[in-house]
Amino acid sequence: MIDTPRLYLVTGASGYIGGRLVPELLDAGHRVRCMVRSARRLRDQPWADRVEIAEADATDREATARALEGVDVAYYLIHAIGGGGGFAETDRRAARTFAGAAREAGVGRLVYLGGMEPEEELSPHLRSRAEVGEILLHSGVPTAWLRAAVIIGSGSVSFEMLRYLTERLPVMVTPRWVHTRIQPIAIRDVLHYLVAAAGLPAEVSRGFDIGGPDVLTYVDMMRRYAAVAGLKRRIIIPVPVLSPWLSSLWVGVITPVPGGLARPLVESLRNEVVCADDDIAEYVPPPPGGPTGFERSVELALRRVREADVATRWSSASVPGAPSDPLPTDPDWAGGSLYTDERSCRTAAPPERLWEVIEGIGGEHGWYSFPLAWRVRGVLDRLVGGVGLRRGRRDPRRLRIGESVDFWRVEEIEPGRLLRLRAEMRLPGLAWLELGVAEEDGRTRFTQRALFHPRGLAGQVYWWAFRPFHDRIFGGMCKGIARAAEHGRTPA
Repeated sequence: MIDTPRLYLVTGASGYIGGRLVPELLDAGHRVRCMVRSARRLRDQPWADRVEIAEADATDREATARALEGVDVAYYLIHAIGGGGGFAETDRRAARTFAGAAREAGVGRLVYLGGMEPEEELSPHLRSRAEVGEILLHSGVPTAWLRAAVIIGSGSVSFEMLRYLTERLPVMVTPRWVHTRIQPIAIRDVLHYLVAAAGLPAEVSRGFDIGGPDVLTYVDMMRRYAAVAGLKRRIIIPVPVLSPWLSSLWVGVITPVPGGLARPLVESLRNEVVCADDDIAEYVPPPPGGPTGFERSVELALRRVREADVATRWSSASVPGAPSDPLPTDPDWAGGSLYTDERSCRTAAPPERLWEVIEGIGGEHGWYSFPLAWRVRGVLDRLVGGVGLRRGRRDPRRLRIGESVDFWRVEEIEPGRLLRLRAEMRLPGLAWLELGVAEEDGRTRFTQRALFHPRGLAGQVYWWAFRPFHDRIFGGMCKGIARAAEHGRTPA
């Protein structure tokens, strides 16, 4: 008799860690089921046709129970994050719901990736992560709680923050937390321990610290990063006056990480996060070739970035809109008022060339009209706590549903025909941008629609205040994209 491979459930499969864990499990020969709030988010993943997909929110007991049916091992990779206090209650409720459903479903093991627990007072986000770990440990299901500090890998939020701070600031006035000791770990080593933790003996239910071979301060990390990247030695001047709030604003201005996400990261960096033990070595062998050192982690991450081979990115974990938000394709548009700005033009470029330009929009390629206006809009968005333009793209030429493109997110993509982006900048309403390709009478037509659903009086004022600029911005974009397709001005 041939044994059926065990079934592994991965929550957060559209996020940074989950999106990298899934192919590791598949390559190891396991059956994988992904639990996500929307199956569309996984449609363009290269491994999507090799997995089962269950739609569920971890706070929905019935949907979570269905997702856990027949599961042997479940990975809990769900975290709420934000500047307010509500994230802790969301984390708590989701963990309790998932733990109870896993126990009732007879799941054999839970694996959770959280943060380390230093002895001093924890930041709110580390405290929430620790509470989730305790909830899972007391679920009645054997649980492996892996505790990591800063994760170094292409596309990770910690790496992006380190990268941009170091590359953009040859001289830095920094807060005191840059002298806090940290034990970073490479993403490849994190994945090694996650995969291996599924095979721990049933009697093992506890937390394990995991880290790389180097214990460094943030100053050390920035200077070592500079050396690996071939930059001049950075001059770093720490000052005692930068609070976590001021530090998060500073990080938000310099890096692609928005202030709302930067603040919990900065608060966590105030804590010393160094492995208190190496007990996991008693159960799991070290990664092949040994633990990955910091310099090697940076080399690997930079190579992925330069080769545009970033598998997942921190911004992919964000969910565009709320599940109840309407779509611009809804019949009769049930969401109320919907303002549109529609434009089209014919181009001599072939359809496939026009599509290359459309799919490559944003990031280094820009938006093909009035660059100063786009930059100013991005700066204004950052000043009010939005994401701004600096998130860029994961890949300069290819897009997937759910990916971020500057301050937009890919909501729908029909290769060769349609790209729809949903706005994630701070707005008094909902906004979309649709770019399409059509053929008419043997010629290529480019179609473009900007859509806006105002919320309240502020939304109405916003639309009509900016309406006079649409010809310059949207009209210029329509012509600019058509010209770029005709003259082949985007990078190959």
